[in-house]
Amino acid sequence: MQFNHDNMTGAELSVALVNLDGTGTWSRETVLEVLLDSQVRRAELTDRACQELRDWTRSLRRVFEAGSSDLRCDAVNHLLTTGAGRPYLTTHDGLRPHLHFAPESDDVVARVKAVTAGSLAIFTVEAEGTRLGACARTTCDAVFVDTSRNGRRAYCSARCGNFDAVARHRTGRRA
Repeated sequence: MQFNHDNMTGAELSVALVNLDGTGTWSRETVLEVLLDSQVRRAELTDRACQELRDWTRSLRRVFEAGSSDLRCDAVNHLLTTGAGRPYLTTHDGLRPHLHFAPESDDVVARVKAVTAGSLAIFTVEAEGTRLGACARTTCDAVFVDTSRNGRRAYCSARCGNFDAVARHRTGRRA
């Protein structure tokens, strides 16, 4: 399955924010770094805005942890209701037509909410309700977007998959 990279920006930003919160390294500086890496423009971030984004990030996590397509759709619909602006097409900066979910004049919190909610909705449709997940390793809190060919990713990284495989192997040998 091919995914449109333009629609991935907000999904990847969602992953970065949720994983940042999960690592315990959430700070104004680290959030700002994630926003800049995700090319969020005008990413001025007050302490209050940083806390609002952290609260939003915890709502984003529900999308990745949803146990079924129906629950995932419900979680995305909640995000759309509370965070999405009115989408519109644009061709700024010489880019091909793409969607924006909030005007540039909105504050950074509103823009992040809109782009993450809108992008997760589009990705959920394109992925037929699957391909967003939380790492299957019980000691890992990371989430991921599954863009693999077969769409059966269960771990955030090969490292977590290997750790789990070794643990299963050792448990099997003891039994």
